[in-house]
Amino acid sequence: MKNSRRRFVSQLAAFTGAAAVLPHPTFAIHSKRPLVGEIVGHGAFTYRVDKHWGIQDPVKIPVDHCHEMVQDSQGRLLMTTTNTRNNIIIYEDSGRVLKTWGREFPGAHGLTLSSEGTDEFLFITDTVRHKVFKTTLDGRLLMTLDFPQETGFYSDETQFIPTEVAVAPNGDFFVVDGYGLNYILHYDSSGNLLRCFGGKGDEDDKFDCCHGILIDDRDANNPTLIITSRSQQQFKRFSMEGEWLKSVTLPSCWICRPVIRFGTLYFAVIVTKSWFDYDGMLLVIDEDDQVISIPGGSQPTYENDILSPPEYDGKTFMNPHDVCVDQDENLYIPQWYSGKTYPIRLERI
Repeated sequence: MKNSRRRFVSQLAAFTGAAAVLPHPTFAIHSKRPLVGEIVGHGAFTYRVDKHWGIQDPVKIPVDHCHEMVQDSQGRLLMTTTNTRNNIIIYEDSGRVLKTWGREFPGAHGLTLSSEGTDEFLFITDTVRHKVFKTTLDGRLLMTLDFPQETGFYSDETQFIPTEVAVAPNGDFFVVDGYGLNYILHYDSSGNLLRCFGGKGDEDDKFDCCHGILIDDRDANNPTLIITSRSQQQFKRFSMEGEWLKSVTLPSCWICRPVIRFGTLYFAVIVTKSWFDYDGMLLVIDEDDQVISIPGGSQPTYENDILSPPEYDGKTFMNPHDVCVDQDENLYIPQWYSGKTYPIRLERI
């Protein structure tokens, strides 16, 4: 137990770029208080909280850290967890588990769905194995991407700790090395490196924990990349060729990966004050990059065009790590280091 605790503290320092601190590790999954029915959010984006939705028997379907979720074309919800008895858990929308697979991804983190014709695939980033994997939806391995030695920036695999992948319509994909050297790596569909940009720093075109990435195609004629710089509490917009265009600051919001659904941008905020507190929330952002709803937090307000630091509501989330938006605009929230809890569902009102 002591060795495990030391490993966690060491990893946290590397991953956050901040002093390593340990949240309180307990959380009652079952509570005497109602876990269904509370309303969160603001304006047109309000939700009914359901903390019962994803709960399973932990003896049969255990989870450790839950990281990311996606929904496939069949409506199934797929989630990564670092428990190597079942790295991928596949839910139906009722919360029933349909299938689990994966024992080889101890650092299962990023989960990205891609389409090629009528077929769908997954990209999984593993922060422990320092690799990126492409698989079928049922777990057949198709591609393994090792550390990008060809860039000249990496001397060994331990420097490469990838956290997310974004896939372009032509099959090219972008990998963010969020917990490593903070480079953005652009590959063709076969895994050949095309370009590398970014790196760690405070400049506009640099990152401090480039945790997530997304191709924003809301303007079909001018797609861009949205890339998280979590420790800077920013997301940054780049051209598809890696040119910096804009930075948006979200004070006190340590944001995870960007998600766009039906024209709206979402982020999970894993922490707002310090790693000592469970004080995460969600951000809902419009096409003008304005926060319009904060489920789990205070109503968004701006002063001199700058978002005021939001306040945690004290009850909804612990450490939310991702937002999955289904076809009815309900939200599913997996949580990192939150007492081995299962995902929370927010029903859109």
